[in-house]
Amino acid sequence: MILARVVGTIVATRKDPRLEGFKLLIVKPVTPDGKDESGYVIAVDTVSAGSKETVIVVSGSSARMAEGCKDKPVDASIVGIVDTVSVNK
Repeated sequence: MILARVVGTIVATRKDPRLEGFKLLIVKPVTPDGKDESGYVIAVDTVSAGSKETVIVVSGSSARMAEGCKDKPVDASIVGIVDTVSVNK
């Protein structure tokens, strides 16, 4: 699982029919204190996440286990919206 922030959306008028009806979001991985990490990920939104929200993203076979993603060509899914992050040092 990775912690990420929603930074954009993807509109694809032509895509695999199994992805019809899914919202695709661009997320940027972040550290627990909210600092940007390198790269971006395109993820299927299964929890109605919004712009700038911090989310939990799963990838690989775990992404296909998310609600509604079984037997779909999905490599990353947003499975949670984060309210707070607390790191014990």
